[in-house]
Amino acid sequence: MSGGFGKTLELEKVEGGESVDAQESVKYKGWKSMPFVIGNETFEKLGTIGTMANQLVYLTTIFNMDSVTAATMMNIVFGTTNMTPVLGAFLSDTFLGRYTTIAVASVASLLGMVLLTLTAAIPKLHPSPCKENHQECHGPTSSQLSVLIFAFFLLTIGAGGIRPCNLPFGADQFNPKTESGRRGIASFFNWYYFTFTVAMMISATLIIYVQSNISWTLGLAIPAMLMFFSCITFFLGTRLYVRVQPEGSPFTSLAQVIVAAFKKWQVNLPKLPEKELFDPPHHSNLVTKLPHTDQFKFFDKAAVITSKDEIKSSGEATDPWRLCTVQQVEVVKCFFRLIPVWSSCIIYYIPLTMHGTYVVYQALQTDRRLGKSTFKIPAGSLVVFNMLTMTLWIPIYDRLIVPQLRKITGHEGGITILQRIGVGIMISILATTVSASIEKHRRDIALHKTTPMSSLSLVPQLMLFGLSEAFSIIGQNEFYYQQFPENMRSVASAVHFLGFAISSYASSALVTIVHKVTGQNGSRNWLAEDLNEGRLDLFYMMIAGVAALNFVYFIICAKWYRSRGTANGAQPKVFSEGKE
Repeated sequence: MSGGFGKTLELEKVEGGESVDAQESVKYKGWKSMPFVIGNETFEKLGTIGTMANQLVYLTTIFNMDSVTAATMMNIVFGTTNMTPVLGAFLSDTFLGRYTTIAVASVASLLGMVLLTLTAAIPKLHPSPCKENHQECHGPTSSQLSVLIFAFFLLTIGAGGIRPCNLPFGADQFNPKTESGRRGIASFFNWYYFTFTVAMMISATLIIYVQSNISWTLGLAIPAMLMFFSCITFFLGTRLYVRVQPEGSPFTSLAQVIVAAFKKWQVNLPKLPEKELFDPPHHSNLVTKLPHTDQFKFFDKAAVITSKDEIKSSGEATDPWRLCTVQQVEVVKCFFRLIPVWSSCIIYYIPLTMHGTYVVYQALQTDRRLGKSTFKIPAGSLVVFNMLTMTLWIPIYDRLIVPQLRKITGHEGGITILQRIGVGIMISILATTVSASIEKHRRDIALHKTTPMSSLSLVPQLMLFGLSEAFSIIGQNEFYYQQFPENMRSVASAVHFLGFAISSYASSALVTIVHKVTGQNGSRNWLAEDLNEGRLDLFYMMIAGVAALNFVYFIICAKWYRSRGTANGAQPKVFSEGKE
């Protein structure tokens, strides 16, 4: 770990050969470094979201692509950007560290945005505009397409490095061993998403307006300039940052435990595992020593010392693929304990993904005029109400509600993190049910009245989904950060995006199935192109049912879950995240 002003965190030896942090050598700046961390994050999100939010329109209007080709390309881009954080997290936690990874990724994003801006500014880098009635409309040449794809490639590299690292990097600036530091981390997670929602709102309104109505060159140059400010802000704070140095690949250690356990699958476990398993002194600068637990006992076989195992004079195993430490085994157990909770959160994303798509179609079949004016609210801009809810709720929750809850519960976060995730899941069920009710009302008006429903009638469901995200998604990221081992915290951030990517694929498959099944034998297709001829309300109710079943599954996972660092014999606490 690196301290402030480039100093390396030193360790002091104590009796028994254990190591402890020399606290005075680490200069945690906490909130003093936040203007640079949050400033970097805000400008980066403004640049990235402002660049990507309207790309479908850019590809169809400037690059003359048909809607299917443009949608396919963007699905690949978005899918890849949600997958690459796993690779970025691996490189960060294993070799580079979070500071270096963010620095390299930020520069890559900036170069990608500049190159994308040039595709709009330089006529030779995009096709000629289509003439009237599309009588002469040529798509991009291979060279033009190559430049465009390379720009997306750079943006993907940027996302792969920034997404898994910026959140844990900000949390690294607070001392997790002090009460004020732990409160700072919890508050940082809230403010991180506050800036994220502000960036989303600006991108969904002002930047999209400039791109669509003024100039694509200017509309893409603005995000590129914001990304430039992001890089400058990040590097200005360099001397203040605490930089956690990687300690080697955590995945290698994980693989060693699995391989060693299977090699010894016939070995009997000792009666006193705490005393008889291989448990040498713990000297890690970064990873906390974990006590032995009785879950996933099979993996304990990896730490059983047999006649075939040899131990060096230094106390290390001669063959780490046959004999592992109790610490290594407990890290693997920690990883596998997280999987059920993570899987329940994947299903949670499905209602959000579905609603994010179909609310735009709903808006297109409503009256989007403001009063008697001729101005129409862009269908895609209604997501602002979702973001606005998060923006308003997060500071209220952080500054007003949490302190009051803290007095009642005695918990630093007001409620436990798993409780916060659970509240978000419950609100998503309510939001999906309200969406079904509003859609039924909209459809009835469309079929029986001449004036369509106002698009502002969709605001309640948008606000509920925003409130759900404020609870659950923020809670998930904080939960992963706390419960993953310290040397896997970039991975912890990456699993959020991996879960979202999987839920996107699952949502696409679900839409395809419902589209085919409900449209057979002349029956009404729930997801017809014209929503007035479909039954989107029934589709929403089906999704709400899936979410309700997932909530039951989540409660089971939460009751079963044992927090990282819970000693053997302690009973797991419902919705406990291991921080009291």
